Amino acid sequence: MGFDFQYMLDLLPILLKYLGTTMEMSIWGLFFSLILAVTIANIRVFKIPVLNQLSQLFISFFRGTPLLVQLFLLYYGLPQVFPIMTGLDAFSAAVIGLSLHFSAYMAESIRAAIISVDKSQMEASLSIGMTTNQAMRRIILPQAARIALPSLMNYFIDMIKSTSLAFTLGVSEIMAKAQMEASSSFKFFEAFLAVALIYWGVVVLLTQVQTWAEKKLNKAYQS
Repeated sequence: MGFDFQYMLDLLPILLKYLGTTMEMSIWGLFFSLILAVTIANIRVFKIPVLNQLSQLFISFFRGTPLLVQLFLLYYGLPQVFPIMTGLDAFSAAVIGLSLHFSAYMAESIRAAIISVDKSQMEASLSIGMTTNQAMRRIILPQAARIALPSLMNYFIDMIKSTSLAFTLGVSEIMAKAQMEASSSFKFFEAFLAVALIYWGVVVLLTQVQTWAEKKLNKAYQS
């Protein structure tokens, strides 16, 4: 059997209908992972007793185990231990799994960005009467965001690609639909190539957004 180009073209609009689910998972995952990552990064920077050790354990676990294993533990494993989680749907489990996994990576990037901001910035903020929290929110974190942006955008792109694992939990997203279409037509190459092209297009678009954002943030620092 040869390559069926027309079949792939006809499949693209069908798959694009499921792109919304993929992007929704990614956006919710980014939202929650950033909140968690900023919290963990601050705990690590200020070395808060007990919480610092727990955050190190959290980062070590979620960076040291595969995302697919974490999703299975969350969706299939934990409900056996905690019956209250039996009502957790596949979409929510995927979002939680993505958030936990990528927050571990983002936390280290944000921590490094915070540390890279000159200490005199904090000292100057405290000297004019700001509290530590105010200095972090108004002075340190905005500068750290500029430094961390490239790596955070890369993690977001990885998150979008990692949503393809959600079909193993039964989420009806773009990869799941491609699998279904390929199984019924036996045209696996065309189906998965169509998926690859859609992911590629999304990543190219986000890369352009990243470039624009970096130029915007760096404009004030250009001489």
